[in-house]
Amino acid sequence: MHDLDATRRSWNAATRNHNAHKGDQAAFFRGGGDVLFPEELELLGDLRGLSLAHLQCNAGQDSLGLARRGADVTGVDLSDEAIRFARALSADAGIPATFVEADVVSWLHTTAARFDRVFSSYGAVGWLPDLAAWAAGIARVLRPGGRFVYVEFHPLVWSFDAELRLARDDYFATAPFTDPVGDYVAESGAALGVVAAGAVEANTVPAQSWQYGVGDIVTALASAGLRIEVLREYPHANGCRVIDGLVPGEGRRWVWPEGVARVPLMFGVVAGR
Repeated sequence: MHDLDATRRSWNAATRNHNAHKGDQAAFFRGGGDVLFPEELELLGDLRGLSLAHLQCNAGQDSLGLARRGADVTGVDLSDEAIRFARALSADAGIPATFVEADVVSWLHTTAARFDRVFSSYGAVGWLPDLAAWAAGIARVLRPGGRFVYVEFHPLVWSFDAELRLARDDYFATAPFTDPVGDYVAESGAALGVVAAGAVEANTVPAQSWQYGVGDIVTALASAGLRIEVLREYPHANGCRVIDGLVPGEGRRWVWPEGVARVPLMFGVVAGR
């Protein structure tokens, strides 16, 4: 059984820990700071005047970057701590956006709102137990001609250990994983906006997650009636050091060490309605 409340509480603790390392984020945004990466911006295209739903928006930093580019942004996240922080950050940074606390799949199937773009990124669908319901909800809220853009870490990354051996999670695992959400922001350092080692709390609340292959995700979107327009793979990981054996690259990216045969670390999908 999916324990949604435990996952929410685990993300609440993780959100507090993650933001503890990032200093004055409102001042960062007021000063023109930006946390978005070229891959998602390329796939999203020109956002001026468009309505955009940002699914699993976490604490709103990416949402505000999208709003600054001219989109009318609605961010949705399960974590009440993340939504509280996002609303305060939006007000303090002077970048308007709307933030909704909700289970994202339930919201997709009940909201009356419709959007030109739906966006999600980086550690998203693994927290959802039902890909078919997720994809059907996205198709439901997209306007005709609208597009869903998803940029995600490649599911292969969870199979590699720090020595870059295939010794961790089974790519085809079906049972849920149950672990507290870790402090991956601290582990990734400046690539995820760390400016100081903030005070953190021990997160002992287990959250449930699932392993989905690229085929599972793309098939769910296509089965919901969406047209797959783009499927790209990338040899680097943006921001998060998803495998301990990766080394820093340019532009806040993590890359394979020199001499290692590369496999994808991220993928991007554009699906149209």
